[in-house]
Amino acid sequence: MLPLFRKFLGLNWILLVLTLALAGFGLFAIYSATWMREDAYLADSWRRQLAWIGVGMAVYMVISLTDYRWVRWGAVPFYLFGLASLVLCELKGTTVYGAKSWLRLGPFNFQPSQPAILAGIMVLAIVLSQFRRLHPFLRIVLGGAAVAAPWLMILKQPDLGSAIVWVPVFLVMLYVGGLPMRYLLVLILLGLILIPIVVNFGLKGYQRDRITTFLHPDRDPQGDGWTINQSLTAIGSGGWAGKGFKAENTLNELGFLPSTIVHNDFIFAVIGEQHGFMGGVMLLGAFAALLLTLILIGHFARDDLGRLLVGGTIGMLFAHVFMNIGMTISVTPITGLPLPLISYGGSFALVVLVSLGIAQSVWIHRHELPH
Repeated sequence: MLPLFRKFLGLNWILLVLTLALAGFGLFAIYSATWMREDAYLADSWRRQLAWIGVGMAVYMVISLTDYRWVRWGAVPFYLFGLASLVLCELKGTTVYGAKSWLRLGPFNFQPSQPAILAGIMVLAIVLSQFRRLHPFLRIVLGGAAVAAPWLMILKQPDLGSAIVWVPVFLVMLYVGGLPMRYLLVLILLGLILIPIVVNFGLKGYQRDRITTFLHPDRDPQGDGWTINQSLTAIGSGGWAGKGFKAENTLNELGFLPSTIVHNDFIFAVIGEQHGFMGGVMLLGAFAALLLTLILIGHFARDDLGRLLVGGTIGMLFAHVFMNIGMTISVTPITGLPLPLISYGGSFALVVLVSLGIAQSVWIHRHELPH
């Protein structure tokens, strides 16, 4: 067992600095997107996010300094809590943008799908690490069975964006867990074959409209295509260096970007308008550095459990970054996924910080012998 002070000195400081930098820039971006709002609740979004980040960083440090093997006994209770939250959401949840995916807890809104995916990563890491010697097909079946219940419940809400995130997480963890590449390729091909079936028979009407808008953004510019067209205009108007912080007559300030989503789902549109191409590239560079740091941590992990936990975090973060920024620049359909540590959303920020805290623990305890 390492002394606590030695553990602190053994932190991966690059990971810590990147985490704090992204969280700090996220607070600034949220303030930049909402400071001009007459609605006090929107204008104070950054303060609520600051409280969540403060709590999240405290939890991050505790988890970082605690051996990540606690996941072996903590994963199942957390998984059951996630399932119970999803069931409660189905019974008493609030419908937002067509999906019954939110629970009201006093003054806070809570999205059960977010901790559910972290619980799924934990359980899947245990399953894949414990049954590494099984036939690959059986490992796929066991892994799929472990995450099927929460995934199907999220799909039923229907929260398509959160359900999609499980796909890269599952594939990345199977790869990290040593599944032969031919099996992964078969899974990917099966997924591609199922896409047209899901789009035509498994989606709600408004979800199909989002895909239609993605393919033809000019088809209904005053209706379904309004948000994406304004997002593209805002990012394009930022030019090389952006219009600057609190610049006058921006699309955000004038209300062309919807005030209810500009600080969460479409925060990158505000960043592009205020900080331009350079600001967007620097943010993408920070995320790339974060993911590369996590890959390094996973490479030096002492056991399969650590590698799989970090792999799941990489899959989750990459999916959110790719799909969030992608939808603001019309590369992916609108899914409502937040940008990690940047978008407003306390429960998701907490989930991200817990995940990064586990990765930090994997790094700190990498030299200890596995039990």
